[in-house]
Amino acid sequence: MTAADLARLVSLGALWGGSFAFMRVAVAGLGPLWLAETRVTLAFLALYAFARMRRGVPAFRAHWREYAIIGLVNTALPFALFAWATQHAPASVAAILNATSPFFGAIVAAIWLRERITPIKLAGMAVGFSGVVLLVGWQSQQLDGDALLAVGACLAASLCYGIASVYARTKLEGLSSFSIALYSQMTAAAMLALALPFAPLPISISPLVVGNVTALALASTAVAYLLYFRLIADLGPARALTVTFLIPLFGVLWGWLFLGERVGIDTLGACALILCGTWLAVRQPARRSVPMPVD
Repeated sequence: MTAADLARLVSLGALWGGSFAFMRVAVAGLGPLWLAETRVTLAFLALYAFARMRRGVPAFRAHWREYAIIGLVNTALPFALFAWATQHAPASVAAILNATSPFFGAIVAAIWLRERITPIKLAGMAVGFSGVVLLVGWQSQQLDGDALLAVGACLAASLCYGIASVYARTKLEGLSSFSIALYSQMTAAAMLALALPFAPLPISISPLVVGNVTALALASTAVAYLLYFRLIADLGPARALTVTFLIPLFGVLWGWLFLGERVGIDTLGACALILCGTWLAVRQPARRSVPMPVD
């Protein structure tokens, strides 16, 4: 790995880890559905403009059903769930719980594709979910109902990512990562727009909210995807996915640094357990996989 590749990998982890802090600030003014809709719309426009500059806008019609499904499961649902969760849970907690996605991917693959869960993968899932128990159960203050629902929403979003990764392996093989990212944002924007009439109008669109939404859409989504594609091209999918281990670390760091979130022994211990479990679960090379963005 060259110094440039390492810089891209660390930058990607910082951007995706920062998305949870951006959401926590912006959701207070926009609400979860409006935030998710604004995020994917701006990201699609930025990626589309990039494709136009390169004069290489990929075709859409031939695979519109696949793009729509991946847009729903890998973008619209998890973005909305994480946005809702950050109203009631710290950004660092959401970032750590996001790292459970590989566990859900292994479970979905076992059910859908009949893949064998090896003892090492099983041990990794056990270690990782013990980290979830630690994160939820060892708190200085008792969690209320909304906080517990927020944890559930984060885990549901991670399950969506797990389902999407298996769907991509079976239905999207051969399609470019850029076209998947581009049209997953577009179809997610269309589907989220259908829910907007049922969502409260934005409460307060302050300059702080605008700044965080812009950073979330352009930096943590559009630019992050471009970095991810470059890493896939330079390092291959398996090594590019090592960014999974950096996202919780940066999520905790940004939450502590910019939001003043508490970082105690419970948070650090849970983060270590989940990352250790993730390493055990994904340490064996995946076969014929199409990598999907984490967040």
